Amino acid sequence: MKRPVTLAAGLAALAGLLMIDALPAQAGPRAFISNERDHTMSVLDMDSLKVIKTIKTGRRPRGITASPDGKLIYLCASDDSRIEVYDSQTMELVKTLRSGPDPELFVLHPSGNPLYIANEDDNMVTVVNVNNNELVAEIPVGVEPEGMGVSPDGKYLVNTSETTNMAHVIDTSNNEIIENILVDSRPRFAQFSHDGKQLWVSSEVGGTVAVVDPATWKIVKKISFKIPGVADEAIQPVGIRLTKDGSKAFVALGPANRVAVIDPKTLEVEKYLLVGQRVWQLGFTPDEKILVSTNGNSNDVSIIDVASEKVTKSITVGRAPWGVVIVP
Repeated sequence: MKRPVTLAAGLAALAGLLMIDALPAQAGPRAFISNERDHTMSVLDMDSLKVIKTIKTGRRPRGITASPDGKLIYLCASDDSRIEVYDSQTMELVKTLRSGPDPELFVLHPSGNPLYIANEDDNMVTVVNVNNNELVAEIPVGVEPEGMGVSPDGKYLVNTSETTNMAHVIDTSNNEIIENILVDSRPRFAQFSHDGKQLWVSSEVGGTVAVVDPATWKIVKKISFKIPGVADEAIQPVGIRLTKDGSKAFVALGPANRVAVIDPKTLEVEKYLLVGQRVWQLGFTPDEKILVSTNGNSNDVSIIDVASEKVTKSITVGRAPWGVVIVP
């Protein structure tokens, strides 16, 4: 026999429905872009491809990364010599962390702690505990350190020193340099493949990307670039990204206004994608369907469809966008 619905029960059910309707829709991926000259960070909704917020940051923001769970955004405020930490959902500043002078780029250990920071002005890599802001170590490296990469297992850290023209391999168990790899002029970025079997190092002025075998720390190939109608000196490799399945690599080529698409197996350049002016860095969406490039001189980002290898859109952000990270 059916029980009659009481007034109280009916009101409770109605309230429940209203609460369900009031719940916000699941947020899509967000791209966080550091704008070097504006001293801001643009937040781009990757579903609508619109800037949803501009956050005032410390001076000259450059390097940017996220915690493994995507909840925190770490930002190098280079001219303020500090690391700023933001909540990726509320987009509010949570705390600041110490760094040495002029932090340029950094990388998190795969576990999420510690943070390894390249400090350009004192030729050091600073190691900081992100939980308690304690200084773990200072590692002397070459002149003008910038690029930072860490192996997928967290055992090896790589720093590139622009003036020394070296990639320094550091054992993270004792923070000691175990190898110095001579590369071409002005190395800017280091990136391990997801299986840990390749290390890619870009040399901006040298115009090459060195691919290194981590088993021996020897260079197996230097990839060079030729673009019809573009002067060789304008081809300046900087940011690098490799897909998780190892099928594609992308290299930002600076004033050439191109992103190179490379086969990581053959190490041959397959094509060049025309993007905005002075492309610096690159970032994948979590599903790796979209790649975003930051274009410093045209004050925009380019949206690249990874499957079709085509540029689909450009979006204006702040002045001199430099770094990008995308979280779920």
